[in-house]
Amino acid sequence: MVQQVLFRALVSTKWLAESIRVGKVGPSLRVLDASWYSPGTRQARQEYLERHIPGASFFDIEECRDTASPYEVMLPSPKDFANYVGRLGIGNETHVVVYDGDDLGSFYAPRVWWMFRVFGHRTVSVLNGGFKNWLKEGHPVTSEPSNPEPATFKATLDHSLFKTYEQVLENLKSQRFQLVDSRSQGRYLGTEPEPDAVGLDSGHIRGALNMPFADFMTPEGFEKSPEELRAMFQAKKVDLAQPLIATCRKGVTACHIALAAYLCGKTDVAVYDGSWFEWFHRAPPETRVSRAKA
Repeated sequence: MVQQVLFRALVSTKWLAESIRVGKVGPSLRVLDASWYSPGTRQARQEYLERHIPGASFFDIEECRDTASPYEVMLPSPKDFANYVGRLGIGNETHVVVYDGDDLGSFYAPRVWWMFRVFGHRTVSVLNGGFKNWLKEGHPVTSEPSNPEPATFKATLDHSLFKTYEQVLENLKSQRFQLVDSRSQGRYLGTEPEPDAVGLDSGHIRGALNMPFADFMTPEGFEKSPEELRAMFQAKKVDLAQPLIATCRKGVTACHIALAAYLCGKTDVAVYDGSWFEWFHRAPPETRVSRAKA
């Protein structure tokens, strides 16, 4: 039974609240607030300092990334990731639960869930419903800082769970992988602009299907049931028995596709880390599709 809990992709607010109540947060269970918001809107770290789930540490996506890359939110090196999460008290035996404070219920948490998995860590879960529902249900919050004892984490890159620009470019010829874009339909089609973007047109990679990530969640902010998710993939003619690459603007909401597929039993969805931002700046023009230029 313990193994099943550790490997669940989702944990409930009630499960986490009970785990905190009985004092399980520690080396064997760590909680991460992975909130991030567009510049000029909400202040993620400040909100964390004001109130967060008891025992939670702040996972700063701006720090835990390849800061030398010209592209957005690219994976850090295995060594840098290991050092970063080790400082948060996470070891290779730790069950990690990730949440964020987005109004949708979940936005950046699946990205961090995927990051742990791509670095070889399987005992990681997303808090179903996020901080939004944690507050709505009246669970405890605190402003007390979390000061976990540092731990040793060893990261091993799982190449099967991420794809590079070169691999996606090659896939246009081989078509071994289905390609699914998680952005809104307008951004995918090129009829709506990319938010907070300078010199980046909207549109999509030739051959990509569109499954907006917000559709995987209920209006209340919870993940839809596996049965509903399977029906969504079927409706888009995405075959979960075949290889799949998820993409978006910068490799964040693509992880919602990976999570939804995982809940349907497909554990090997790869994420194109550079996604549309890298593709737009590197790929041949004929591989970019946009109605804006039609």
